[in-house]
Amino acid sequence: MNTSSTANSTSRLLLSAVFTAISMGLLSSAAIAAKKGVKAVELSVLDPVEASHLTFMREEEKLARDVYLFFAEMYPGQPTFSQIATQSEQTHTDTLRDNLADFGLPDPNPTANDLPASQGVFSGEEWGWYFTGKYAELTAAGSDNELGAQFVGALIEQLDMRDIAVCPVVMMEAGYPEPCGLEYTDESAMINTYSALINGSENHLRAFVGQIEAVIGEGNYEAQYLSQWEVDAILGRTEDEVSVTYSETRRGRRF
Repeated sequence: MNTSSTANSTSRLLLSAVFTAISMGLLSSAAIAAKKGVKAVELSVLDPVEASHLTFMREEEKLARDVYLFFAEMYPGQPTFSQIATQSEQTHTDTLRDNLADFGLPDPNPTANDLPASQGVFSGEEWGWYFTGKYAELTAAGSDNELGAQFVGALIEQLDMRDIAVCPVVMMEAGYPEPCGLEYTDESAMINTYSALINGSENHLRAFVGQIEAVIGEGNYEAQYLSQWEVDAILGRTEDEVSVTYSETRRGRRF
């Protein structure tokens, strides 16, 4: 028997099996690397807490975009809503969609960019009900006048920061731990994304407070969800340069 010929034949059969598995989506990239004799790069797998929180934030960023699009149409003379919705929040929710795909998780709102049909529509199995209610509540709260809508914007950004950094109250009520967000995960891709989202929300809060205080007077804005100290730090109104952790908000505060 020709040992070399048998070995080559066996190798071809193994490669054929690998390619078949790849085409059927049955092998991970780590397994593929191992079959090729290359040192495998282990892919991170999110635990249930990380997976649910990432899914939640995909919908929360969509919520912000959709509410601001609603106000942009209602108050066309105020460009802040349109700018934040179409530039920042659109990018944020798309980034989270891409993160879900990277980790092999389903998108709770696969038609999110089919505007205007998808505006205010939340189809996520776990959290869609929550965001459907929040969209109705927030748009109603800002429908009386433009100043009220600006306050809603400031509230959304504070809620967003706390939910990203620590954990949404509704998730804790469902049995998830506190923290469950940025303070919980050790996955670098999520840490980078969440940190960037918080930076964006800080900028948006400054923009909304600037618009609000143009009406009520500089320095008169009062925090709506975060602690006053946290908001003042974001606005640069503390004596010392400090790092905000978003953990001072009253635990279990419901919105």
